[in-house]
Amino acid sequence: MAVQRLVRQTLWLALMSALLTGLPRVAQAQIKERSIKMPIVNSIDHPQGIGAKKFADLIEQKSGGKIKVRVYPSGTLGGEQQVASAMQGGTVEVSMMAPAQLVGNIKEFLVLDFPFAFANEREADAVLDGPFGKSLLDLMPAKGLVGLAYMEQGYRSITNSKKPIHKLEDIQGLKIRTILNPLYIDMLNMLGANAVPMPFPELYTALETKTVDGQENPYSTVEASKFYEVQKYFSNTKHIYNPQLLLTGKRFWDTLSGEEKKIFEDAAIETRAFQRKVAREMDEKSREFLLKSGMEINDVAPEEVARMREKVKPVVDKYASQLGEALVKQFDEELAKAREAVR
Repeated sequence: MAVQRLVRQTLWLALMSALLTGLPRVAQAQIKERSIKMPIVNSIDHPQGIGAKKFADLIEQKSGGKIKVRVYPSGTLGGEQQVASAMQGGTVEVSMMAPAQLVGNIKEFLVLDFPFAFANEREADAVLDGPFGKSLLDLMPAKGLVGLAYMEQGYRSITNSKKPIHKLEDIQGLKIRTILNPLYIDMLNMLGANAVPMPFPELYTALETKTVDGQENPYSTVEASKFYEVQKYFSNTKHIYNPQLLLTGKRFWDTLSGEEKKIFEDAAIETRAFQRKVAREMDEKSREFLLKSGMEINDVAPEEVARMREKVKPVVDKYASQLGEALVKQFDEELAKAREAVR
């Protein structure tokens, strides 16, 4: 009798354990205890950081507590390109960054950064989550990386410490920091600025010491990184829409079981919806915060935006020729479909 009672208690405890973790016993056996690093360049209260934290929480929850993801915010483990190299080498497992940071390895991502391409976020979502976005992710494993889902950074606009930008000519001569991406450098130079590429963790000091006059990022990044302390003017050029890419290193990915991969894929898709919603809600809140903090914010008239778009057309043509007619045609077709669908 005592033995039967012990057996029943053991079975009951096993059942309760499985129910509490929400995982079948077979699935549990396929999930190892893991501790994972996830460095990002923005702060933990930036939409990127909030998305990273959500992803980390979901991974732990879906793995029954076996897989723990530690987020390293504010560039503590280096800039994006340094982190991407570490993922390829297997010393960092997961990160979130703009696809533009990966063009040194995967040049096709440049197409997402064509200036003034996406009129709104709904167009971007449709293209990124559809066949075209997936076709770009399919290029990553050959370069030692695995893309899980597209998140959102937002529209890049120019801030500086000298003057507001109301027209194309106002950009002339401004030293503007940008990312280490040739399209961005050529675009800013074509607009009349002096483009200064540098890693993001170095940017605040460069602005503070006037090594550069300005930079280009969304409202939320300017708030989270406290650039309002060293920048006076925010001009809504909205020259490039930036997605974010949740990705892993292929070396790490190949160590995962099928069940573990599913956990990462499901958590990424769930995080995508959450992070985009947060990013869009925070955009207007960040704008109000920057105004209260003393920044002068101005919109750029549509006719001046049109002049800027026309000015950088040679840059778009240059990189379109490098990427190949087929890829650019596919992008244009998918963008046209998305534009029609969201009208």
